[in-house]
Amino acid sequence: MNEDLELIRGSGNVFRDVWHRRNYVAQLKSILAAAIIGELDDRKLSVRKAEGVTGINASEFSRIRTAQLGRFTVDRLMTILNRLNRHVDVQVTTRPFAAGEAASALGAE
Repeated sequence: MNEDLELIRGSGNVFRDVWHRRNYVAQLKSILAAAIIGELDDRKLSVRKAEGVTGINASEFSRIRTAQLGRFTVDRLMTILNRLNRHVDVQVTTRPFAAGEAASALGAE
């Protein structure tokens, strides 16, 4: 077990590092879902109690807790945070794509 290991620094976006389609969207959804889960945990809200507070089905909170985010849009996740009485600030910065980055960001395979 004396193999040499190569250390590779990540990009800061795990979805990009594993070649996930639409990696920037996946990362943003994960950040918003983590904020929702954090709010539920801080307020000690079960999915049923969260439903009562927000009017959003408990099943949606269950999906968020288990990272099943495919059915959610970024807008929907932001709306859920708003209903939990959390304001979402978004900051946008643009820059040119690095070589090979554009196809991944656009969902091309």
